Amino acid sequence: MSAHNFSIEFFPPKTTEGTEKLRITRAKLAALQPKYFSVTFGAGGTTQQGTLDTVVEIRNEGYDAAPHLSCVGGTRASIRDILQQYKAHDIRRLVALRGDLPSGYGMGGEFRYANELVEFIRAETGDWFHIEVAAYPEMHPQARSPQDDLNSFVRKMQAGANAAITQYFYNADAYFQFVELAQKAGVTAPIVAGIMPITNSNQLLRFSEMCGAEIPRWVRLKLASYGDDSASIKAFGLDVVTHLCERLLAGGAPGLHFYSLNQAAATSAIWQRLV
Repeated sequence: MSAHNFSIEFFPPKTTEGTEKLRITRAKLAALQPKYFSVTFGAGGTTQQGTLDTVVEIRNEGYDAAPHLSCVGGTRASIRDILQQYKAHDIRRLVALRGDLPSGYGMGGEFRYANELVEFIRAETGDWFHIEVAAYPEMHPQARSPQDDLNSFVRKMQAGANAAITQYFYNADAYFQFVELAQKAGVTAPIVAGIMPITNSNQLLRFSEMCGAEIPRWVRLKLASYGDDSASIKAFGLDVVTHLCERLLAGGAPGLHFYSLNQAAATSAIWQRLV
């Protein structure tokens, strides 16, 4: 597998110490020569400046960077302003998302769905940006049904997205079936598999609860059996996730997108095993 198919996600640091740590992590991961780094966007726009600062720093280091752009609470004017800033910094990639609704938020903002955001970006900037959107092989937690979820994914792709990145998952069959259904519905763009390394069971359970990603029962039980033995958890996690990546690549996944959580070790270890 070439690094051409491989990308890594960070979140914008909130402290000076976090910024320093991320620089060290990034230097380690940059040695793997990923296609690009993406940088997430805080709920309700809290870290929009952090996203911009981090992305610009990555660009200045000579790497391709893709900021996440969420339309929750955004107006046409505010999104237009962000797009202009990214263009001014010669950013050519975006990950366009609806974003999480802060609790008690209702459906504020001028954009209700990610497909409306994608349409707006295309109308404002033509083909300047390579746009990635999110896909949910195990269904978006707020979707009414798998079919509704697939329809909304197809709308995002038709609105002008170039590719998709999935929510993380540990069940390869869910991914393969989702890709097959999307292709039957006319999607021809690549659907890259999102990969979450397993390094901490409590954290993983918490994340999965929030985003609806299923942790297979056998994996949960194994993790629980290790208690606080973090070395065993990491070794087991490395085996499980590497095997998943091998299966995905063998089955034709066009790439892997690693949710690094601003850590280098697990992503590097999986990557070294795949090369």
